[in-house]
Amino acid sequence: MILIIKSIDKYVGGLLCNFLSLFRGRPKGNEISKILVVQLWGIGETILTLPAVEALRKKYPKAEINVLATSRNKGVYYGNKNIDNVILINLNPFSIVNFILKNIKKYDLAIDMEEYLNISAIISFFAGRKTAGYSHNSRAKLYTDTVKYNDKQHAVQTFLDLVRVLDIGYETNQLPKLDFSKNDKNFVDRFLKNNRIKNEDFIVCVAPGAAESAKARMWPYERYAELCDEIIERHKSKIIFVGDLNELDLIENIQKTMENRGNTINTAGKISLNQLFYLIGKCGLFIGNDAGPMHIAAAQGVKTLGLFGPNLPVRFGPYGKGNIGLYKGYNCQFSPCINVHKGEVPDCLYPKNSNDYQKCMKNISVNDVLKEVEKMVSQSHANTRHR
Repeated sequence: MILIIKSIDKYVGGLLCNFLSLFRGRPKGNEISKILVVQLWGIGETILTLPAVEALRKKYPKAEINVLATSRNKGVYYGNKNIDNVILINLNPFSIVNFILKNIKKYDLAIDMEEYLNISAIISFFAGRKTAGYSHNSRAKLYTDTVKYNDKQHAVQTFLDLVRVLDIGYETNQLPKLDFSKNDKNFVDRFLKNNRIKNEDFIVCVAPGAAESAKARMWPYERYAELCDEIIERHKSKIIFVGDLNELDLIENIQKTMENRGNTINTAGKISLNQLFYLIGKCGLFIGNDAGPMHIAAAQGVKTLGLFGPNLPVRFGPYGKGNIGLYKGYNCQFSPCINVHKGEVPDCLYPKNSNDYQKCMKNISVNDVLKEVEKMVSQSHANTRHR
């Protein structure tokens, strides 16, 4: 389904962008009282846009700031004090056209936070009198203000560039915390109690999966098993595996391979996104692939270790002081093969049946990860005792 959406967006959306650009006018007026932020896709990238939204709020404290999102990423905005309304849209023609018809030029400013999608540019074009987005591809013709996508810096800074082009200055070295309801908290507390997890336990959260768009980001499950066994032996910790329902079998395979599986819990498919925000925040350390849970952990102030190969930590590493993006993809001629701003999110470019498949991820050894864990764990122990 994702591939179909992306294909339609690439070819049909590209043609529409070129056609609509013929009708782009100059923005009238400088007053900004109503702002639309468009962010339609990944949970991780949505989290990384939050500092830019915060910058907008500081610049325009009295403006109405709405976010256009999908059911996939809406939970990231829950309880965010910088946002007035989250408007949901489905990525189908009927939902998109319906939103456009109801919101033609209703916003003084529309900011397209998507790096590549054409449909987000088209929505911004119709909804905003003034529009901002990235300067690559035909979609750029629809914006009144553009900025170059800098792929040699962290995505937090690249999203902030979208508001900097509007003369909004802002810097931050951390992500805003993600919110959850009292019911979310109570559910997780009961879940932990039922699984005999105590407040004084040193909990390590492990996320061995990755979004369906690029499964090659996953470190081999056998190595996760070996790593978790070693962490339990060294630190008497509890391991909580997180993931969606599709990753249930993956985590069960890891547990079956472990000697210390009795000190692990598989939460895949058992908790909601906002419950995950609270759960990860209870942990002393997070280890996972380049995926949404890694960014959740960084946002919640948990010491975070992310494993990279197809993508670069300089772009998408866990943001914040003390967090580590472990990358050993220099052994692969294709790394980085993931370039979201170019629409490049392939599976590994080596054949699946070859020894080189996932070459960059396989180049990360268990000892490589353990070395980084030992650097972080003492401070994490201290943080856990104060939670």
